Amino acid sequence: MRIALIVFNLPERGTYFRAYHFGRELARRGHRCTLVYTAPTARQRIAVRFAEAGRLALVAAPDLLRGSLRSGWDPWAALARTLFLRGARYDLVHAFECRPTVIAPALAAARLAGVPLVIDWCDWFGRGGSVEERPPGLARAVLRPVETFFEEHFRTYADATTVINSILRQRALTLGVSPERISLVPNGCDISEAGELEPQAAARAALGLPAATPIIGYAGAIFARDAQLMAAAFDALRAARPDARLLVLGYTNIAIERLVAHPEAVLRTGPLAAAALRQGLRACDLGWVPLCDSGANRGRWPLKISTYMELGLPIVTTNIGDLGAFFARYPAGITAPPTPAAIAAASLALLNDPARREALGATGRCLAAGELSWARVSELVEQVYMRVLARTPEGAPTPPP
Repeated sequence: MRIALIVFNLPERGTYFRAYHFGRELARRGHRCTLVYTAPTARQRIAVRFAEAGRLALVAAPDLLRGSLRSGWDPWAALARTLFLRGARYDLVHAFECRPTVIAPALAAARLAGVPLVIDWCDWFGRGGSVEERPPGLARAVLRPVETFFEEHFRTYADATTVINSILRQRALTLGVSPERISLVPNGCDISEAGELEPQAAARAALGLPAATPIIGYAGAIFARDAQLMAAAFDALRAARPDARLLVLGYTNIAIERLVAHPEAVLRTGPLAAAALRQGLRACDLGWVPLCDSGANRGRWPLKISTYMELGLPIVTTNIGDLGAFFARYPAGITAPPTPAAIAAASLALLNDPARREALGATGRCLAAGELSWARVSELVEQVYMRVLARTPEGAPTPPP
């Protein structure tokens, strides 16, 4: 098959990882994939590079907007992508979300060639979702109807829909998508870059961290309400374990140390290279994913869960959306109600039980290498493609050369 995958994200941000790993694994299975994403700074020119023996084309598309606006809204970027995709033949187009720079070129490419369109849904952006996490004011009021329109209007245009959890599956059904056209495809894991796991003692020594101190790890950005929950949970944990530390790794948009009672107990690194991020997480006893009960959190799947599992780090998260069922099936961590006291109690129980921590971490690592690897998850995507092509009148895929 020749497959176009289109995202609005910058490289190594958000859904880019999902689309990239699908493309990489499908290329390794003999297909030819083109991944179109937003270039970090380019405003005019498209840049293309190749990976996986030339079977994966990585296309950095320009965007005239800057900063946080460089996220799928630029009409020029939508046109540039549309014109670029007209220059090649595809058997199928996979659009990741429906913001203008994704849905416009995806619809044009699919209709021009008469090939199936698959739309992925892995975040709840519009009304009731992450737009509600913005501060009250004009920006939220203006963005809510726009985000909602693009998120919802085009769902029934898809020949197949991939969703990341059952919440978004139900939303697709509510919007009129046929159940037989919806497939739940989770995020996967990649242990190849992590390699052999660095012992915790070695990671702490390299980073100058105390050997016996309980350290909670958190990686990445966070919603404001989730940051408040994490800070309150850490304060509750510190009441029982005054020696506990919170290690906040990588780019984080909120200064967590300003929210806690003991700022000196929070170590926030700022942006890190991937290897440094992995080393920091290996130094931790637990990986936290504290989520409030909100539409934004019910309608997503934090990629940091995969990161923690890849590194054998036991997880403490909240019983939101599909997380409770997931960790009941895959015991790589535990869930707690979304309250500070419950998160602190669950974390304290694991800190006092090294054997259970080790077992949870080992389970996560094993799942990351096997059932939940990107290679295995991408088999599900390939099956979706084959089914939708079988339903299409001229849907015979182009065989790999």
